[in-house]
Amino acid sequence: MAVREILKMGDARLLRVAQPVPSSLFASGEIEALVADMLDTMKAASGAGIAAPQIGVDLRVVIFGGTGKNPRYPDAPEIPFTVLCNPVIEPLGDEKTSGWEGCLSVPGLRGEVPRFERLRYSGLDQTGTRFERTVDGFHARVVQHECDHLDGILYPQRVEDLTQFGFTDVLFPAVAV
Repeated sequence: MAVREILKMGDARLLRVAQPVPSSLFASGEIEALVADMLDTMKAASGAGIAAPQIGVDLRVVIFGGTGKNPRYPDAPEIPFTVLCNPVIEPLGDEKTSGWEGCLSVPGLRGEVPRFERLRYSGLDQTGTRFERTVDGFHARVVQHECDHLDGILYPQRVEDLTQFGFTDVLFPAVAV
């Protein structure tokens, strides 16, 4: 459909709590159109995921995965393409793992962020059908990162050690994308 502008850190719209998707938007086809724009935008930016607030849409919709090997995360396992509306996340245990994250709204920077290692997530797909999955590792990290956008949280707010936050080309000169 269309590649949209990605809002950057500092834009107040990224700090809002997004609104739940009402059932009427599934029936009208508006969610499918939004998802098409989000997918075009995510692919154009080589993203692993994107949230509706990142393109200025105040709805609880995220998409992730499905683009094959990602040049921004070359060692990460592939994740199935997922549309997740009105998500609910349930950590499965207290174990957290720190890992490097980047963000399309925070270009050129990376930070090490602790995230729950295992979780169950549920929500609605682009047709309004409920589903749930239990995941771990990188998949769990991506879900948490994208869903944070729905609550107005950018990953730098979760970095605990600022010595592990910086410009990608300085931190990882051989793989900077």
